[in-house]
Amino acid sequence: MADTLKQMEKVLILFQDGSEYLVRLEEKKLHTHLGTIDLGELIGKDYGDVVKTSTGKVGFILRPTLLEEIMKMKRRTQIVYPKDSSYIALKLDVKEGDKVIDSGVGSGAMCAVLARHVGKTGKVFAYERRKEFAELARENLKEWGLLDRVEIKVKDIGEGFDEKDVDALFLDVPDPWNYVKVCWEALRGGGRFAVVCPTTNQVQETLKEINNLPFVKVEVWESLFRAYKPVHERFRPVDRMVAHTAYMIFAVKVKEKEARI
Repeated sequence: MADTLKQMEKVLILFQDGSEYLVRLEEKKLHTHLGTIDLGELIGKDYGDVVKTSTGKVGFILRPTLLEEIMKMKRRTQIVYPKDSSYIALKLDVKEGDKVIDSGVGSGAMCAVLARHVGKTGKVFAYERRKEFAELARENLKEWGLLDRVEIKVKDIGEGFDEKDVDALFLDVPDPWNYVKVCWEALRGGGRFAVVCPTTNQVQETLKEINNLPFVKVEVWESLFRAYKPVHERFRPVDRMVAHTAYMIFAVKVKEKEARI
């Protein structure tokens, strides 16, 4: 038997016109362009059930995914888009039990992806220089049930990282080239490194520093991800797309510069 929805549980309400609302079930009304819904009346229903607005419009109660949570999250900074964060997590090979550093945690979007991957036995050490951003990231991670997998530190990474021999390190700061060396020092041998940069000149400066250190498998990627209209009579791309978001730089630490390839 499916678990019934409880008070204050978070749900995604999807309407037939494609509009979505991420809400908690409590004794209040949700006002939409399709009419109102008494959220309290949804308590006791199941995921997948139909709900109707005051005007008779049909919606569906769905379990929100982490992707939907991230796209609707509270934020004060630019985030790493899911089209990039998913590839970064794979390139870093983050898995259950890993120790990972997330530097420049911002609002916590990439940190959440890493925390999901390290599992209950791993740990993400999240560094953020600005206290207000760190607090927002903490709030978001708590909302998503991932805070117990993350240790948030308000610290300038120019002073170095507290951790050594981590499995992977993700760097998202405006001047990443200034911190490549401290990142190399924090990684274990064979540890994987990823950097995001929005502009080409940032990539060039970062590559200079990476190439001065014992890293191998240095790569630069950009992901272009386009949705299509799921209508069989007129199947075609959607009219708009999120095109360039960031350049992604990847590298793997080795211990001797002469071993670079």
